[in-house]
Amino acid sequence: MLIQFNFKNFRSFRDDATLDLSAAKMSEFNDRVVSVSNEKILPVAAIYGANASGKSNVYSAFEYMVEYVVNSLHYGDDPVKFEENRPTPFLFDGVSEDAESSFEVYFTVPGDKSEKSYNYGFCIGKEGVTEEWLNYKAKTARDYKTIFYRSDEENELDLSGLPKSTRNNIEVALDKQVLIVSLGAKLKVDKCKLVRDWFLANEFADFGNAYTNFFLSRRLPKGFVEDKDIQQKVVQYFSSFDENIKGFNVEEVPTEGDSKESTYKINSIHKKIDSDEVAEIPLGMESAGTLKMFALYPELQEVLQNGSVYFIDELNARLHPLLVRNFILIFLNPEVNVNHAQLIFTTHDTWQLSNQLLRRDEIWFTEKDTNGVSALYSLADFISEDGTKIRKDESYEKNYLLGKYGAIPTLKTIDILKED
Repeated sequence: MLIQFNFKNFRSFRDDATLDLSAAKMSEFNDRVVSVSNEKILPVAAIYGANASGKSNVYSAFEYMVEYVVNSLHYGDDPVKFEENRPTPFLFDGVSEDAESSFEVYFTVPGDKSEKSYNYGFCIGKEGVTEEWLNYKAKTARDYKTIFYRSDEENELDLSGLPKSTRNNIEVALDKQVLIVSLGAKLKVDKCKLVRDWFLANEFADFGNAYTNFFLSRRLPKGFVEDKDIQQKVVQYFSSFDENIKGFNVEEVPTEGDSKESTYKINSIHKKIDSDEVAEIPLGMESAGTLKMFALYPELQEVLQNGSVYFIDELNARLHPLLVRNFILIFLNPEVNVNHAQLIFTTHDTWQLSNQLLRRDEIWFTEKDTNGVSALYSLADFISEDGTKIRKDESYEKNYLLGKYGAIPTLKTIDILKED
């Protein structure tokens, strides 16, 4: 599980930002808090904020960290490819535009009976990785111990926590653009592979991106084509919001030319209202909401099985608020979410801002100041003007829309169309 994500100097976030999924000391919904490795961890985090406040940049920062861990081997000794893929710093400040960007996570690993927790992070400057670290902590220990550490500024490379047989290979092969975790995983170093695989297991869905949206809507659940049982599971999933779909008919479409990639024609099956017969329509003719729920299912299937993180940008787009709530409840129900998967999502849907659904520490806000600098903060940490914290019996939605918590747009009358 993800315990905490820290980042700095990435896009609109110039200063340190923290998304903390460790549970605060509060009384609401304690049954959903997961205890592992002496940590109490939350299954859900909802991020609210005005347009252009930085919500999507929190998503992008975590996605960037994952992608750099997975792909950094491709950037070694290739300045052009590295330049294309290095992080975008905060550009509206003469200091930050030349400074490094940093990314860090604290996490636990599914199935680890020893319940260790790990701390991994790195910094990237204009020419490559300037710092990287991996630490671990035993369940009963207070402090983290070093597995490896590198620092470009201090000209230090400490690989003492890795097997002796692999240290020389890493030291010889390590390029300044490449992460030790990426190289170590390639060399089959268990501790590096463990970290790389944790990142690989996490899933992303950006419904604010037209290209990604198009791709997701055409991705099929694992085993969907050949396994009728999996198709039936998708039908059961749909039945939670639309009982009209009774099944699917999947046909392979002959490919043209030299293409080896299989394509499929998928029809959804509906029962006719005046008989026991059925009718078929192309899946693409279903509603936008149904298609989005279909697009969400493959990653949902994976994260629930793996106990990993599902990060979704604009979860509410084209979905009814009740359907959004039903999706969130999948992660909040310990009888369904048995492997402790986590959902992090951005949204404008204030209907979910309810003390009947979310804990105060599961609600987050992004706000951008007059200099264009974004900040990320939790409702649990918010202090009112009178110096008091937010109570659990407040109307979160009402107070948010009234501007009590910040993170709302500053509106002016749209008078551009006013006649002279």
